Amino acid sequence: MTTLLGENCGVFGIYSRRNCVHDIYNGLDFLQHRGQEYCGIATFGDRLHQVTHHGKVANSFTAQELDYLQGRWGIGHVSLKERQPMNWQARVGEISLAFSGNIINADALIQEMKNQGHAFYRGYNIEVIARIIMEAENIVSGISMLPQKLKGAYTLVILTGEGIYATRDSCGFRPLILGQDGERYAVSSESRALQNMDMDIVRDVKPGETVMINRDGFQTVKQFPSPRKAHCAFEWAYTASIDSLVDGLYVQEARNNLGRALARRDREEKDMAADIVAPVPMSGIGHAGGYHLGSAIPYQEVFLYNRYADRSYTQSSQPAREKMAKRKLSILPYAVAGKSIALCDDSIVRGTQIMNKVWDLKKAGAKAVHVRIACPPLMYPCDFGISTRSEDELMARRFYPAGNILSLEDLRALESWTAAQIGADSVKYNSVDSFVSALGIPDRDLCLKCFNGVSPLA
Repeated sequence: MTTLLGENCGVFGIYSRRNCVHDIYNGLDFLQHRGQEYCGIATFGDRLHQVTHHGKVANSFTAQELDYLQGRWGIGHVSLKERQPMNWQARVGEISLAFSGNIINADALIQEMKNQGHAFYRGYNIEVIARIIMEAENIVSGISMLPQKLKGAYTLVILTGEGIYATRDSCGFRPLILGQDGERYAVSSESRALQNMDMDIVRDVKPGETVMINRDGFQTVKQFPSPRKAHCAFEWAYTASIDSLVDGLYVQEARNNLGRALARRDREEKDMAADIVAPVPMSGIGHAGGYHLGSAIPYQEVFLYNRYADRSYTQSSQPAREKMAKRKLSILPYAVAGKSIALCDDSIVRGTQIMNKVWDLKKAGAKAVHVRIACPPLMYPCDFGISTRSEDELMARRFYPAGNILSLEDLRALESWTAAQIGADSVKYNSVDSFVSALGIPDRDLCLKCFNGVSPLA
């Protein structure tokens, strides 16, 4: 199977009574964890203005560029993969689009459109979406065509001379949330951008909903039927920031519950004793906190996190991921020596990084390292937006090539094999059932495809 590198990114839009570029800049900065390779802003003043960069928000935009981006409404984007927003001249006027997600049938649609005489710049998903919208008589009609033609996941913000359109696919794979205060109306991939800008959370954009954002606030201009919800379960385990609220569930609460579930299993099985529980920062912190609360084992940091490093999982290549992982964490020897450690993390992908962390802890004098993983084993690449690898690069698939974990005995066999591979004294994952139970969301409302291989679109 070919390697899949899905899009991982964040979108932001705002309508304000004052010049909005600094609000967009701040909003994107709070979404930087969703993609560190590219960033961009588009605003509407007397006309559409746009600037994009290869780099992070805080290091990329000059004072002159921010002065150029005049306007009271605009959109922004952070990405792992490509420059956005992208602008077009169309019969509906001058528009700019920014998108998060992954369109599974993009290649087929591009070929179909090429056969009709259309040209493409890079063949990005956003180009496919823009072509569909621009064929319509107006923006709402164009958005109405998306569920009929696209297979996959998308959240989308569209900047026009009248305001901003925000829409979410009919399954609600990727999060999208609305916020406001006395002077501003905003939409964001995560609530943290709104909360940290002192805005009130209004609500999530519903699956299949299109919202117009302008001087009058939020108006639903289209609502498509939602055959089922399929919120990405990985948002709560890893992708979203721990201070965010995603589809009604706080990320911190979810991660605490996942850690508690791991602690409960250890209590029931009575086969491990630890002196301290510790996280692999940053995504492991909430899980370790929950394990501590569920076990009464003292919580102790054993790694110092380099605040200037990026997320290793969302780097664009494996060498970049390994280099960033090495930069990211250093050992706290005083906390480690002579201790048996319950080490909590969100997931195991290839296994290289957690193996290095186990080795570093034992080299620093740890008596034992028991690895506790919040997610079930990752068995399948994601089709809907998270940066994941091919099946043969997922560690768990090397033990179960068929991809099926059918019983608790299968899970325990994988755990024993994984512990031997990474040098840990033991490894335990949450099962799919315990993971879903910890979130408290019905499995019919979640996308669990990376764990069980079942596509919500099947």
